[in-house]
Amino acid sequence: MTTMLTEGNYGVLTEPATLTIERLLPGPVERIWSYLTDSDLRRQWMAAGAMEEKVGAAVEFTWRNDELTDPPGTRPEGFGAEHSMICEVVAIDAPNLLSISWGSTGGVTFTLQEKGDEVLLTVVHRRIEDPSVRLNISAGWHAHIDVLEARLRGRTPKPHWDNWAQLRTDYAERLFG
Repeated sequence: MTTMLTEGNYGVLTEPATLTIERLLPGPVERIWSYLTDSDLRRQWMAAGAMEEKVGAAVEFTWRNDELTDPPGTRPEGFGAEHSMICEVVAIDAPNLLSISWGSTGGVTFTLQEKGDEVLLTVVHRRIEDPSVRLNISAGWHAHIDVLEARLRGRTPKPHWDNWAQLRTDYAERLFG
């Protein structure tokens, strides 16, 4: 796969309803894998939820985005303090590939590829048909990966909700002109 890192680490539509976002993160690959699969580590940047590392395993993700950063920023109207979704592990090849069902969309695949001392994280979210959902998901993945990168680099992440709101505006311009 060709590395598509873009200015500002923005995701791109690689198909009309498929978002691909890539980020170089400090390795090693096993460290990044742990942040994908371990509930305690994953809740620090995305959502909690125990995950059995086998195909067919159910995973209940629980987002508490107000807890990701301090301060959390201003939560947008219509978003609750907590959101949960039951997913399923669709494919797994530790520590390089994790594919998960994802609500009404075609699912999410995470791939990890070592690049020297860093690891290229690629997130592909398929079949996001509704443009407004695609916009929220694009900003969401970007904002969550920003938190992950800050934590991995020992930095303080930007307030999550404020970052998400700015990214949503940016993605609206990038995806819909």
